[in-house]
Amino acid sequence: MDAPARERWRWPARLVEPVLAAVTAVALTAGGIAWLAGAPRVADGCWIAGTVLAVVPAVVWVLAALRRGRFGVDLIAVLSLVGTLLVGEYLAGALIAVMLAGGRALEAAAERRASHDLRALLEHAPRFARRRVGAAVDVIALADVAVDDLLVVGPGEVVPVDGRMASPVAVLDESVLTGEPLQVERTAGEPLRSGVVNAGSAFEMQATATAADSTYAQIVRLAAEAGAENAPVVRLADRYAAWFLPLTLLVSGAAWLASGSAVRAVAVLVVATPCPLLLAAPVAIVSGLSRASRRGVVIRGGGALENLGHATTLVMDKTGTLTMGRPVVIDVAAAPGRDAIEILRVAASVDQMSPHVLAEAIVTAARARGLQLSLPADVIEEPGRGVTATLDGRRVHVGKLSRDTANAEWARAVVNRALLDGAAIAWVCVDDRATGAVLLRDPLRRHAPRTVRRLREAGLNRLVMLTGDRAEPAREVGAVLGLDEVYAEQSPADKVAAVRAEKDRAVTVMVGDGVNDAPALAAASVGVAMGARGATASSEAAGIVLTTDRLERLADAMDIARWSRRIAVQSAVAGMTLSLAAMAVAAVGWLPPAVGALVQEGIDVAVILNALRALRGNPDIEVDLPAKTEQMLRRFDAEHDELRDAVDLLRDAADQLTAAADQPAMEAVRHAHTVLTERIIPHERAEETQLYPALAHPLGTSEATATMSRTHAEIQRLSDRIGTHLALAQSTGAIGPDQVDDLLSCLYGLHALLRLHFLQEEESYFTLAGDEPGPPPPERRQTLGHELSR
Repeated sequence: MDAPARERWRWPARLVEPVLAAVTAVALTAGGIAWLAGAPRVADGCWIAGTVLAVVPAVVWVLAALRRGRFGVDLIAVLSLVGTLLVGEYLAGALIAVMLAGGRALEAAAERRASHDLRALLEHAPRFARRRVGAAVDVIALADVAVDDLLVVGPGEVVPVDGRMASPVAVLDESVLTGEPLQVERTAGEPLRSGVVNAGSAFEMQATATAADSTYAQIVRLAAEAGAENAPVVRLADRYAAWFLPLTLLVSGAAWLASGSAVRAVAVLVVATPCPLLLAAPVAIVSGLSRASRRGVVIRGGGALENLGHATTLVMDKTGTLTMGRPVVIDVAAAPGRDAIEILRVAASVDQMSPHVLAEAIVTAARARGLQLSLPADVIEEPGRGVTATLDGRRVHVGKLSRDTANAEWARAVVNRALLDGAAIAWVCVDDRATGAVLLRDPLRRHAPRTVRRLREAGLNRLVMLTGDRAEPAREVGAVLGLDEVYAEQSPADKVAAVRAEKDRAVTVMVGDGVNDAPALAAASVGVAMGARGATASSEAAGIVLTTDRLERLADAMDIARWSRRIAVQSAVAGMTLSLAAMAVAAVGWLPPAVGALVQEGIDVAVILNALRALRGNPDIEVDLPAKTEQMLRRFDAEHDELRDAVDLLRDAADQLTAAADQPAMEAVRHAHTVLTERIIPHERAEETQLYPALAHPLGTSEATATMSRTHAEIQRLSDRIGTHLALAQSTGAIGPDQVDDLLSCLYGLHALLRLHFLQEEESYFTLAGDEPGPPPPERRQTLGHELSR
């Protein structure tokens, strides 16, 4: 049956439960009116009609469950409906009919609500594209889009395929993929993912993938497979039913034999109908899948959700999982007499023409500082060596050195720094002479330390990292995150062997993002792919895909998995307990069938509503941030990005002072202190007076920020101490020999303290606000560039 035919069939099927509920309710109401009007025969006729109408679909539901191999308790509903007709309890039969139909309608409505996000994901899929050829723009089928096509995306339209921005700027709503409500800006050259919505004016993009190979097509395929039908917790509900049904029949038969009254037996069947556990458990699981979808996690099925909730071991790849997966510039070194900012500008100007990942990082760093790049000529790129071009009449090379210049003292310092930081070096040579170097490294994800803590709190007691990278940077990441085991220089085969070894000991989750991780993901109990960068083999092999490029979504998924299972079991057990209590009361004759039907209806509604709590998440771990506080967090987070280079001025001033306590060194210290007092200290004071009080309520106590307040006091103390040294130096005209050691201690200490303080705030507080901030606004970039060049 094709998709349109299936859809035409689904619509009538979806109407069965609500129509049946409406008809049985009308029959019950009409019978009640007739009885009040003194027409008992008419009343009985209405109630009988409602009961008979409910028996037919109930039998169909029972047979359907048996055909799927499920021993469902809808059989109790059929027995109780037939029983009320046989003993003449027509009112009870009509109440059961309304209860059964209403419960089914409520279950269907709950599942529709719970799976709304999954359906919305499918319905949101783009279906056409606008291709521009010359001045003409044509609407074409999505399947006709080819790589390198120039596409136009109008306001409110969905980005049809993965591509790269061709227009200067675009405003996008990425919430469908990432779950983040805030709009983002993408500028020329930045990658775009299919499925995001154009929230601004029309823009142009160049396709880099076909529709079938794009991000959204992969996510749609995964979402289409998502469902709770085969979840172990649903099978657990069936196991409950396997003993609950015989027990119900046993109690009903015993009540009949003991009292000789078939009415009591029917009353027992009535209060046991339709057993809320088979309604509540699937609703809780589907609710969990829906909540995970809203958090940017696509789960293939309830089985993966269940296994995730039981996992105790986590194996992670490093690059792209714990780290950003793309290098950033961490420092720019200049030869004596050269300017570091000019070195960066020259390197970025040449690297504009290179597709290399390091070149992209250098260009990004230069543009973030507002540097004006020049257009190079005669560009030649040698794979493995770098790029050479003519720039402003000089021949510039960016990449590896053509000859060994490490004998120079500044070059040896660069090599040593790169070794200590695990960084790559892009040397900058002008007219065959090395003039500077750019240091780059793949930084740790900002959310990684906090995520690791959350994962341990969620029940993971063993965290292992597998990476093909060298041992030194791998050990550094492991030490920072407090991992239990680190395996470096791993091939894909090594990763599979390691995952299988961990899986033999415990339920194991594997997280990766690259094609080389696919075999290991398939070997794990649960494979989790960082799939934000598009459809890859890792996404195909994984049971769970994080559609946003944020590791903490895995911690969210684990919280959701455990909470959903807890709610499902809680709802099932509570429903059965209440039903058993009502059965005991009915068995001794204290609960007639009609009243019992009302009691059971209340039980059903209560447990289904309880199961829907899985949509909201665990209130014990949710941090409810007011919109104003979240906005404040984002503002201070963006200020951190702006201030990083300013903080490094303290280290640069100390380096100059180490070389010589002369007048240029004193000017460097004075400039660093000016930036400190005019920008950094006011930022810290604003955090103390505005941000920390606002965080007290969401975090539950003001003590959560107490240690940070103490750090603010130490930052102020060291700043004042540097100011005192400058005042003493000003009175004598130079920095005294007796001042150098203490001043160096203050400068280096304050630099380390500020960097650590920034990291602590970002991990502990700023991650609460969601996504990582973008680059500073243009007007601030200009200021930063000016300050660094001074």
